[in-house]
Amino acid sequence: MRHLAGDAQKAETKEEFVKVRRRDLERLTTEVMQLRDFLPKILNGDILGTFQKLDAIESNMEKKEEEIEQLKMDCEHFRARLETAQADGMREKKEKLDLRQQLNEAKQQLLQQAEYCTGMGAAVCTLLWGVSSNEEAVKTMLGGSKAVKFFTITAQTMESFVKSLSEDMKQQDLDSDENQFVLALAGIVTNVAALACGREFLVSSSRELLDTMMHLLGDMKPGLCTKFKVLMLMSLYNVSINLKGLKYISESPGFIPLLWWLLNDPDTEVCLHALRLLQSVILEPEVLAKSASEMRDTLPFQRIMALSRSRNADLQALAKEILEDLKILEYEA
Repeated sequence: MRHLAGDAQKAETKEEFVKVRRRDLERLTTEVMQLRDFLPKILNGDILGTFQKLDAIESNMEKKEEEIEQLKMDCEHFRARLETAQADGMREKKEKLDLRQQLNEAKQQLLQQAEYCTGMGAAVCTLLWGVSSNEEAVKTMLGGSKAVKFFTITAQTMESFVKSLSEDMKQQDLDSDENQFVLALAGIVTNVAALACGREFLVSSSRELLDTMMHLLGDMKPGLCTKFKVLMLMSLYNVSINLKGLKYISESPGFIPLLWWLLNDPDTEVCLHALRLLQSVILEPEVLAKSASEMRDTLPFQRIMALSRSRNADLQALAKEILEDLKILEYEA
């Protein structure tokens, strides 16, 4: 047993020591010393650079995290605003739909009211047209406080009617309430102007109506609304029986060209009443003297000659009379 213990001790002693040559040991020692001198310098520089880079990376990461957090907050803010805007948009859309429905309902109501008013106006004015053929009724009407306003509204209604006509309109619905309304108004004016008191009232208090009728006669195309034209021409002719009325009409700008325009209308009734209005001017010396120069320059002599050969007996006779009357202007047939 003792022998074995000694052997073990010797083995341990052998493991603790290694034989190295002195030259190798010195070289190893030198290398170790060099490593001790240089390794810290190398490691310290690399580690410092690495730590600096790490700090920069960490700093950038913190900034990025802050930016990401800010972007998240901005995103939430914009999402909230979007949701609010969407809600507002839906509410406004609903409000617009409600308003559009209300507008459509209001338009429908206005249309119904307009149709009712037009129908009522046509009925009332048609009745008044018949009543206005009575002199006493006309005097009562003109003596009322609403007479001037009535003729002002009449002018406005006539003008609105003509503006509503389409440019390519060839024929009118003679049975429509609108057409009957304006015809009745024009008929009332014609009947009022047929009386001396009515002519005086129109030329003194309703010149706007006279101006409107002359303007509308010039605006409407030949062959359009012939019955309406005839009634307005009859009204102007009746007013022209009053000397003050004739002077006002004949001195209105564009009156002579208006007559020539109307004489080119294909409807014989329009031409007939245009000639009657022309004759009123020719047969009044004082008025003719002021219009003679313009008539000489613009007189459609050939057109009147053609009308004197018309198949309509009344138109033919009147055209011939005017040709005779025009000799005063030194024209020869």
